[in-house]
Amino acid sequence: MYQEERLLSIMEFLKENNRISVDQICSLFDVSRDTARRDLVRLEEEKAIVRTRGGAMLPSIHNEIKNYSNRLQTVSEEKNLIGKMAASLIYPGDRVILDASTTVQSCAEQIENMDCTIITNSINQAEELSHKPEINIQLLGGTLQKEHRFLYGSSVVEKLSDYHVDKAFIGVVGISEKGLTIAHEEDGVVKSKMIKQAKQVIVLADHTKLGITDFFRFADLQDIDLLITDKTPPIAFRELLAKNNVELLTIDQEDERDE
Repeated sequence: MYQEERLLSIMEFLKENNRISVDQICSLFDVSRDTARRDLVRLEEEKAIVRTRGGAMLPSIHNEIKNYSNRLQTVSEEKNLIGKMAASLIYPGDRVILDASTTVQSCAEQIENMDCTIITNSINQAEELSHKPEINIQLLGGTLQKEHRFLYGSSVVEKLSDYHVDKAFIGVVGISEKGLTIAHEEDGVVKSKMIKQAKQVIVLADHTKLGITDFFRFADLQDIDLLITDKTPPIAFRELLAKNNVELLTIDQEDERDE
């Protein structure tokens, strides 16, 4: 077997098992330890693996968080449906916090023009809601994160302390047994304070976010009341939510009821 063929086979093994040892390479491909080591050196040079003592493993993959404008352009139909369901939970007279996530913006876009108060740190959402004359908008002032278009900092957190609201709608990069996580700490600090100021905390997350843990944990599962998602999660995840007293509302369940 040529080296190129062997390297492809090593990568296939790693995709299934995540790790491989020098001894396994020798056994699988009937080569010497020196040949096995040369294969790993080649793969390391190509940044395909991370060398470990006695073998190699696949590198950790961190999904790139696109800037806000790019994320808006790729808002999925699932997010729109989640946003529509979330918006249906807002009633006249409600006082509501909306964070700066694109899924929550889908909610903002679909809120009916009614007498309610919306507090947000998202300049995009404030602009969207400004076209609805009955809605009272409180835009939290602070430092502008230009790439992702949210306001953050001590002034935002301090101002949030003055508000006590009925509902907070929160987006995440990941939700798992480790809690609610986000890519940027400054965003997470604001979300954490939003959660503390609400009677009911509603997380909006499509199925790709379930079971994922990202960089910064800003809340525990027990801190939220309701998760709205597009597909019914696996039973293990549903049991995790139940253990933490989190209610679950899914788009596919609603579709089944409508049939």
